[in-house]
Amino acid sequence: MERRSFLKASAALSCAATVVGCKTSSDEANVNPPTPPVADEVVNWSACLVNCGSNCPIKVFSRDGVITRIEADHETTDEYGVNHQIRACARGRSLKQRTYAPDRLTTPMKRVGKRGEGKFVPISWDEAYAEIAAKLQSVAQEYGNESIYFNYGTGAYYGFASNTATWGRLLNLNGGFLMHHWDYSWAQVYSACMATYGDQWDSIGGSSLSEIENSDLFVGFGYNPNEIRQSGSGEGYDFIKALEANTNNIDVYMIDPKYTDSMRGNETKWLAIRPGTDAALIEAIIYQMINSGWVDSHAKSFLDKYCVGYDQTSLEATKADLEAKGDRHAAHIDVTDNYHDYILGLGKYQTQGARTPEWAESICGVTADDILELADKIMAAKAPYIIVGGGVNRHANGDQNTRAAYMLAIMTGKIGTPGVNTGAMNSSYSFPMSSMSAGSNPVDVTIPVFSWSDAIVRGSEFTGTTDGVRFATSGTNELADNNAAKLNSNIKVIINASGNTLINQHSDSNGTAAILQDDTLCEMIIVTDCWMTSSAKFADILLPDTTWLESEDVANDSYASGQMAYATMMSTSLTPVGDSKSMYDICAGIAEKMGKGAEYTEGRSGREWCEKIYDETKAANSDISMPATYSEAQEVGVFRKYAPTSNIALHSFIADPVANPRPTVTGKIEIYSLSNAYKAGTWTIKDGDIISPLPKYIVTAEGYEDSESAKTYPLQLCGFHTKGRTHSSYHNVPWLREAIEDAVWMNPVDANTRGLNQGELIHLYNDRGTVELPVRITSRVIPGVAMLGQGGWYTPDPDGRVGPSGHVIDIGGCINTLTKYAPTPIVKGNPQHTNRAQVSKA
Repeated sequence: MERRSFLKASAALSCAATVVGCKTSSDEANVNPPTPPVADEVVNWSACLVNCGSNCPIKVFSRDGVITRIEADHETTDEYGVNHQIRACARGRSLKQRTYAPDRLTTPMKRVGKRGEGKFVPISWDEAYAEIAAKLQSVAQEYGNESIYFNYGTGAYYGFASNTATWGRLLNLNGGFLMHHWDYSWAQVYSACMATYGDQWDSIGGSSLSEIENSDLFVGFGYNPNEIRQSGSGEGYDFIKALEANTNNIDVYMIDPKYTDSMRGNETKWLAIRPGTDAALIEAIIYQMINSGWVDSHAKSFLDKYCVGYDQTSLEATKADLEAKGDRHAAHIDVTDNYHDYILGLGKYQTQGARTPEWAESICGVTADDILELADKIMAAKAPYIIVGGGVNRHANGDQNTRAAYMLAIMTGKIGTPGVNTGAMNSSYSFPMSSMSAGSNPVDVTIPVFSWSDAIVRGSEFTGTTDGVRFATSGTNELADNNAAKLNSNIKVIINASGNTLINQHSDSNGTAAILQDDTLCEMIIVTDCWMTSSAKFADILLPDTTWLESEDVANDSYASGQMAYATMMSTSLTPVGDSKSMYDICAGIAEKMGKGAEYTEGRSGREWCEKIYDETKAANSDISMPATYSEAQEVGVFRKYAPTSNIALHSFIADPVANPRPTVTGKIEIYSLSNAYKAGTWTIKDGDIISPLPKYIVTAEGYEDSESAKTYPLQLCGFHTKGRTHSSYHNVPWLREAIEDAVWMNPVDANTRGLNQGELIHLYNDRGTVELPVRITSRVIPGVAMLGQGGWYTPDPDGRVGPSGHVIDIGGCINTLTKYAPTPIVKGNPQHTNRAQVSKA
């Protein structure tokens, strides 16, 4: 849709559908200019440390140990690219409300009801320490340390007292524990990167956003930094500033099922695509590039020199080379399975047919004319910047969608040059930061991050070839052979620290609850958190943590702060709420009961660890001036430095591929993934799963082309990130719930056929559950799709009302009440955007 036409058509709905509301009734929320401390008020620097990727500094004003107000960073002259301000978003500015939320945990507690009911009685810290220590030791003795699992959690994303450092250190002193690999956000991106470019961290190693200044075309697939990365320093800000600085009359094409705030008039065209069909669109573009002769004329020499698998000749040479070396991958190479023939419908793909724009139109919903237009733009561009957002990978075919986007960048033949990107997320500059070591973990295997609930039931069956178990030493690429890895025990203990993944962010919340409620399977669940989250209700022992604002710590800029690095030396004048303690002190108390107290602390208090870490951090950042002591640094608060150069992804590889090989089997960019071919030939693959050496559009259960599930559930259900939460963090802040509405987004076409009115309560449901929320009718989402912001807290109706699915209605609005547990074929990752659902009036 053209920009002008869309904005005109949706003007009447702009206020109702905007991501941040037009008005809040809370007068306190009005933004005021920064003011100095008033009488008796003290000020400390802290930070907002949820997993959005920015870790914005926060100024905390307090009196008598209680917060009076919160302000953001306004300390500099705010010159972009020099010292611009790191202005926190609405979430960071609501930290007073979050710190003093009514559901704040204040004392250690022990479960007395059924798991998930949220019934607890207070216990002393000494009792909590003793019971946890005894259980960890006895379970390790009876089942082995592999039975103790540390769950994925990113609700406190920071330095010294982080969940992984504190609990990891404790558990390693107990003989080790079972850890996960990958993460919920990027599992299939890692797969795509390892298959194509070699290393999982290529996923966030794309060209700097400042390279957009040198581009003449921007193509974003599910790319939405201005809602996900909102801070005054971060990718959203860098994106806008790069577009402003561009003097090449850049065209901006955004491909997304939802019209996002990252578009809002910046785009040349919004291509409204059906969820999970990105690869079909891309294949049609590439068909046009090949079939027109453009690739032969402009990119073939690049493909021959730097890549493997474009045509049969390339694969024949690769197979012969690996056979001569005795490499295990050689036997699994099918030279007829090449990308050229796949796209054009030749050779073994003759019966499939060519991937033409007309073929793709019926699948992805983007017209053949628009596909041809974008193909022409890409072929004409001197420096196309192509990027794929993380949401594209969270589908049942997400790794293939992501690899397809990488292929579009590869097929231009321009990777490694100014203004051009690999398709991966851009790199960010980071402030080097020391940390407390967690020590060495004797358990030598890890499991996929998404598979833990299944490992409670049948973990002892997990192997490298069935469930993706990996050796802990296998690294971040696919050069190691993990086929022999296996798990020897089901999970018997779960530590869930600073995270809501236990029930809320995992798939199929009702099904997961049923597994967790059976305490003969997992014998103990320990939860450390600050609030009574949905996951906290499933604890056996509940430990109240102090918030960041109540803590001394060191925090860097996280992983998506953009081109300016910064660090915050956190201090506090606050009195911790209730009897809460830092995770460091909690784990030190448990270690003492294990007889490991001295080894855990090394004789240092939490403050002394911060001083040690600061000294090491100062030494690692000699390029900027930092005070001699941690105390002095806390007075300054924030330290910042700007990226000295702009990163051009794969520049060194393109300059000299022999001296700088990629960490793939061949050392080249692999269009045909030899590691995927090896897996396809040696793994046990579930019915319906496909592991493909080539990037391919894959039809999946509950995807757009699943006509059988569409008979009952005609809407594709897809999640998105809202400005009112980071994942599930901040859901319990009324300010944010008021400003950023939780609602099911539907197109007027779909709403009208169901007789729905703006704002009325509806039931969104499928076989897995029912969610009750208002409907938001807006042309910002395409027909045939229902969209729901992820992170609402799973809350089965306390009155027990049953919805159309036959389950108790979730009145908290958790999209994972409806998402399926079906680990993806390669990384066993989450497919949480690929779902079918139906809507009816409540």
